[in-house]
Amino acid sequence: MLVKTRGVVLHTIAYNDTYSIIHVYTEAFGRASYLVPRKRGKKAALSKALFIPLSVIEMEVEHLNKRDLHRVKETRICFPQTEIYCNPIKNIVALFLAEVLFRVVKDTEPDPPLFGFLYSSIQLLEIAEEGVANFHIVFLLRLLTHLGIFPNTQESRNSGYFDMLNGIFVNAIPPHRHFLSHEESETFARLLRISFENMSLYSFSRHERVNIVNRIIEYYRLHLPEFPEIKSVSIMQSLFD
Repeated sequence: MLVKTRGVVLHTIAYNDTYSIIHVYTEAFGRASYLVPRKRGKKAALSKALFIPLSVIEMEVEHLNKRDLHRVKETRICFPQTEIYCNPIKNIVALFLAEVLFRVVKDTEPDPPLFGFLYSSIQLLEIAEEGVANFHIVFLLRLLTHLGIFPNTQESRNSGYFDMLNGIFVNAIPPHRHFLSHEESETFARLLRISFENMSLYSFSRHERVNIVNRIIEYYRLHLPEFPEIKSVSIMQSLFD
């Protein structure tokens, strides 16, 4: 039976000379993998351009629960993503976020709030004119909520250190090495109030932004098993001054 669903492309890899495997976070099924023909040219049924990482597509798929790989019959883009494809900064941000999602979003059950967050965030990346240098920071922090590991902020105003291992703000240096300095903790507490709506009001030097992202990724690594190195992070961090 054919089913229609929207999805966010996370990763594409060659399977053989005939097919590619497209990893997609779908609205109907959660994360799923699809075989897509690698034909090129005008006669190709499915355009390769539709499967660029972080593309938001509507698919008609043959999805069988007992299979690891499913088939795509038809697909189309849900909304124009010209800026994401053509603007070099937005394109690198999209590649980075797609790589993070590919590594952390594993559930093969639908999660409507998570899909809604991804869909609306990508729409905002496409139209954003200000604060783009902070977009990935907002995304990484908001994604923590959907992964169930957002920090406890109750003591953020009255405590001197952020304990990354336990996800809480504390008054004394924790008995382990996974914590932020007093200055970093103040910055992090302020960052937890950042949003897509106010991200243009936050100003950081490239060094500060690199450190912030590295610390957020460290937090991911502490709370998610087998979180690997994110290869695109160094490329992205070289863009913003």
